[in-house]
Amino acid sequence: MAATLEPGCPLCREDGGLLIARHDKFRIIRASGPDAADCPAFYRVVWHEHVAEFSDLAEADQLLCLRAVSAVERVLRDCLQPAKVNLAALGNMVPHLHWHVIARYDWDSRWPAPVWAAPQRAADEARLAALRERLPGCDAAIAALAL
Repeated sequence: MAATLEPGCPLCREDGGLLIARHDKFRIIRASGPDAADCPAFYRVVWHEHVAEFSDLAEADQLLCLRAVSAVERVLRDCLQPAKVNLAALGNMVPHLHWHVIARYDWDSRWPAPVWAAPQRAADEARLAALRERLPGCDAAIAALAL
């Protein structure tokens, strides 16, 4: 069965960031642009079919989606040692099912607030640069996941 797509939806039209892995029912991307400026370890698990809510998925697909989110979280914890991993499936701006999986650090500019909040302090460019250098290894580990 072909995935249902919505022509006006940005996540139906394009990957939504740097494509890390594409699976039959979902893809994993790393956010780019303004979303990742001072939070570069910002990943998304994006369901291919255009559905707005997690409960729109069949139970087996819900389990598959959560396994993917959990697997990405484990890779971020193993590769990047964040203080916390934030998970969110908001969809307020783009009502297409996608999970945010974001490695957070107590030194990041928005900590302890959400990544969408106003910065609490200036970005630590040295730490951000060191984190960005580790992202290709993290990307490779995510791409190698057997999901």
